[in-house]
Amino acid sequence: VQLQASGGGLVQAGGSLGLSCTASGRTFGMVAWFRQAPGKEREFVAAIGRIDGVTYYADSSVKGRFTISRDNAKNTVYLQMNTLRPEDTAVYYCGAAKRITTRARDYDYWGQGTLVTVSS
Repeated sequence: VQLQASGGGLVQAGGSLGLSCTASGRTFGMVAWFRQAPGKEREFVAAIGRIDGVTYYADSSVKGRFTISRDNAKNTVYLQMNTLRPEDTAVYYCGAAKRITTRARDYDYWGQGTLVTVSS
């Protein structure tokens, strides 16, 4: 089982980036994006149910700016990030879980992480 995350990079504040997470080996009930800034714990960003497509977002820090979506045919989940802020700078990880959850410890598989840097 592998999760391959891609799409990170350097962007100016107010800009946009799109991340992709492609799973291979099996399917999962839920795929989520988390992020981890230096010196901080990994925090939930957004998640989507594979079957029903229901989406979940972290609090107001990302809701309205980030959009999670999926393409089941490609086994890929996307995170579109708009109006980026310097505080969005972090390594972004995608994770896969068997059930609906926003807790990092419930995720069974993780991608390698992709760095997003937002300059002011």
